[in-house]
Parts: sequence; C-alpha cells; structure tokens
Amino acid sequence: MPIATLTTKGQITIPKSVRERLGVDAGDRVEFVEASKGVYTVVAVSRDVRELKGMIAKPARAVSVEAMKRAVAKRAARR
Repeated sequence: MPIATLTTKGQITIPKSVRERLGVDAGDRVEFVEASKGVYTVVAVSRDVRELKGMIAKPARAVSVEAMKRAVAKRAARR
C-alpha cells in the first residue's frame, strides 16, 4: 500500500503508482471527498469537459432566459 508523508506546510507527494492509476500529472487537480468520518477518497478532477455530457438529465421543459434571471434575482434577495 502506497504511503505519503505530510510536510510541515501540510503538503504531500502522491506516490507515483497512485498518480499513474489516477491518470494525473504535474499541474493536474485532485479532489478529496469525505467518504465517511476520517476517510477520504482522492478523485482526479482533470477531466475533459466533454466527459460530463449526459451526466445531468435534460429538463422536462425549456426555461427562458427571463425565468433564469428572475430565479437568480430571487435567490440573491434572500441573502
């Protein structure tokens, strides 16, 4: 099992075998997702935006730009 050491600045070096399995390289981003208390999953977020296609279902009906503006204004007013 790969192990990393935390530096005094709170940084770690992800072991090479883990980087290869995640498909990440220098400059790529990773996200730490809390799976349960004290347990995190490391997820590569350096995906091509085209991979996201189809993840969110199309709305049942189209929403106008004006309706979107009203919704944004309503939400902003609550803050």
